[in-house]
Amino acid sequence: MGSRRILSKVWDGWWRGPRVRPVHKTTGFGPEARRQLQPRGSSKRSGSQGNQPFPGLLQPENLSREELVDVLKASVVDQKGPLVTLNKPQGLPVTGKPGELTLLSVLPELSQSLGLGEQELQIVRAAGKETSGLVLLSSCPQTASRLQKFFAHSRRAQRPTATYWAVTDGIPETSEGKIQAALKLEHVDGVGLVVPVKSPSRKDILEGVKRTLSHFRVVAMGSGCALVQLQPLTVFPSQLQVHMVLQLCPVLGDHRYSSCMGTVLGQRFLLPAENTKPQKQVLDEALLRRLHLTPSQAGQLPLHLHLRCLRLPGTRPRDTPIELLAPLPPYFSRTLQCLGLCQQ
Repeated sequence: MGSRRILSKVWDGWWRGPRVRPVHKTTGFGPEARRQLQPRGSSKRSGSQGNQPFPGLLQPENLSREELVDVLKASVVDQKGPLVTLNKPQGLPVTGKPGELTLLSVLPELSQSLGLGEQELQIVRAAGKETSGLVLLSSCPQTASRLQKFFAHSRRAQRPTATYWAVTDGIPETSEGKIQAALKLEHVDGVGLVVPVKSPSRKDILEGVKRTLSHFRVVAMGSGCALVQLQPLTVFPSQLQVHMVLQLCPVLGDHRYSSCMGTVLGQRFLLPAENTKPQKQVLDEALLRRLHLTPSQAGQLPLHLHLRCLRLPGTRPRDTPIELLAPLPPYFSRTLQCLGLCQQ
């Protein structure tokens, strides 16, 4: 309750327009959100979560615009002043081509559904398509600009503002540390892939190579896997997935970059990323048993990367930052339980 009072105070301090009705509902990926994801006219019913390999996994691509708006409304974590915080389902793209169903494309309808009237929401910060977790929206352009400047300043000062949780296939050699890598975006057989660059030259930097940095900390480990806290200090597509592959610990459900790692006689090694095509992640038999998955089900395993926490500035410069939290998706929690990964 204390955190809600603080959030209300901070957000009201930024707000300079009419008040927005607070949202009183259960947040996250609860039964209401899952019911909304069932396409109209479908006779399929999901069983109990205990019988599902990926409980709570949503399929936004099967939804109409109206159904997606209902799902996003049910996923609101908090609404105070001009700010709306969502717990985005995995698989929902934030942006896309004209005509595609994305978070951005339904913001006008979501704004109306949340009672914002003519004050249309805009995206301030969001988890990527394959990542679940927090999305920060604002109906006030000045507030959005102020927050984006805060995030940019924090990156320059190397102060993390976003905290992700990931389940990895493999355990990092050290319990915490930093990962530095120069990355670039390449197109391999028509597929855009992020690949590491060794010792980038000045010309490489000018041509789009970027030096990236992430902090990591092992929260728990067991069954040859780990729950890892990740805090990116730079912004680059797929940065966290590639960083974990470089640690020989790909994120569970990473069907794009896990193929860049090979194994011979139990020893892991990196393969040339630019010559490796994406393929379904391959898990060993022991891990499949722990997860209660068949090999074919493992090929549908969702990416276990969740934007769990965002830090926002307080009302005044000396105020303690405010933390927004997003609950884990049910399939993520199931994996933690199956692997015995409890926060330490």
